[in-house]
Amino acid sequence: MTNRESGKTVSEGLRLMAVHAHPDDESSKGAATTAKYVAAGAAVMVVSCTGGERGDILNEKLKNDPQILRDIAQVRRNEMKAAQEVLGVEHTWLGFVDSGLPEGDPLPPLPAGCFALEDLDVTTEALVRVIREWRPHVMTTYDEKGGYPHPDHIMTHVVAMSAFEATGDPSRYPHAGEPWQPLKVYYNGGWSKERLSAIHDTMVAAGLESPYADWLANWKPRRAGRVTTRIECSDYFEVRDRALLAHATQVDPDGFWFQVPRPLQERVWPVEEFELALSYVPVDLPEDDLFAGLGSPAEADAAATSGTLEITYDGRLAPDGEEKFDPAERVEHPNEQAEGNED
Repeated sequence: MTNRESGKTVSEGLRLMAVHAHPDDESSKGAATTAKYVAAGAAVMVVSCTGGERGDILNEKLKNDPQILRDIAQVRRNEMKAAQEVLGVEHTWLGFVDSGLPEGDPLPPLPAGCFALEDLDVTTEALVRVIREWRPHVMTTYDEKGGYPHPDHIMTHVVAMSAFEATGDPSRYPHAGEPWQPLKVYYNGGWSKERLSAIHDTMVAAGLESPYADWLANWKPRRAGRVTTRIECSDYFEVRDRALLAHATQVDPDGFWFQVPRPLQERVWPVEEFELALSYVPVDLPEDDLFAGLGSPAEADAAATSGTLEITYDGRLAPDGEEKFDPAERVEHPNEQAEGNED
């Protein structure tokens, strides 16, 4: 990402906003990419839609800690602060209440007042205010199914896409700041069958026990779509892991997330993947940069405030659920099988 004429990084001065459901999501989804862009001079804002108040304590070593049980909400805020410092990002809370992950058959109703039940107009305006104040050039969020089927993840997708489409329109939420149109929005990727198979096969060949054996044997693709963008970021896997470990209530250092040796990950799968959903700038796929096509920060600023933008690329799934492109298999989130009720 180096501009050979100026000696500066291409991303210097550009701004990326990552919209997530809970604290810890920013460290388990795209964190190495985040760290790479921060190191390259970009500004990154993480938005946490909820405080993760209803998330289970997934680290067995901390499940009976009285201080954590007494004030899980503050503990998770403290963990988020620690992860923020590791990643070098800015952070804001959107302020909504965790919906929890309903379990049972039939599923119980969601709790009153939770994020997933909030009026979309209210949640959209809240995010539009943040977008217009911080003025990102690019956004990332989850796919239509939330990356995995937690109600807050699905709602985060809905709210992020609603805000992306509204924030550049001066007639929408006129009291929420001056219009600003981010130029691209991506879905986080990462758990493709291709990736898991490559790591699994390498571990087996090396005589190591793979954490993905049962997962791959019981493969259940959930949605169609395609990876459009791969970010080379293996140099920042160590930062990603430290950020994830900062969420001590959610991550066991001896658990699922850390069963694949980091050097093996760096060698076999040195990228993080994204799926371009919408773009207001011309695209040339596949990409290796979330800021591809934006030009300089000044050019991106001018485009974001021009009021004359038109969509140049629409990679969303069609309303009938059929893919617009050749399908690429997707996999359920690992915590659905590995760790249970994760926020």
